[in-house]
Amino acid sequence: MMIRELIHDPMFLGIKSKPATKEDSLIASDLLDTLNAHRETCVGMAANMIGKTVKIIAFIDGVRPTVMYNPEITFKAAPYETEEGCLSLLGAPRKTTRYKTIKVKYQDDKFQWKTKSFSGFTAQIIQHEIDHCNGVLI
Repeated sequence: MMIRELIHDPMFLGIKSKPATKEDSLIASDLLDTLNAHRETCVGMAANMIGKTVKIIAFIDGVRPTVMYNPEITFKAAPYETEEGCLSLLGAPRKTTRYKTIKVKYQDDKFQWKTKSFSGFTAQIIQHEIDHCNGVLI
């Protein structure tokens, strides 16, 4: 088990992540450990939040943690305005636009491509973490 230190440097967090490979599975494991350690205040994390610029996100989907490698939003509908906080960004929550329904293409832990639709709060979490992968900060 490896709980990593959180990165707060906006210059580092603004770097666009490179595609993840099977060799990056230990990063995913550390990401899950770190997410679980912050579970009271955090529902999702991207690899760059623990210092790794690869496209891996982890989030709580209901009660279980989920990992996605190389996630990409392929469809989005019903935009709305909201405010979000972030463990990597100190200060008050910031305003952002999210979509109520999204479709995500990603690789699972066996690196098989999947496409799945999400809505509501889970969709919001995924959008936030994919933004991290793309170097976008709220």
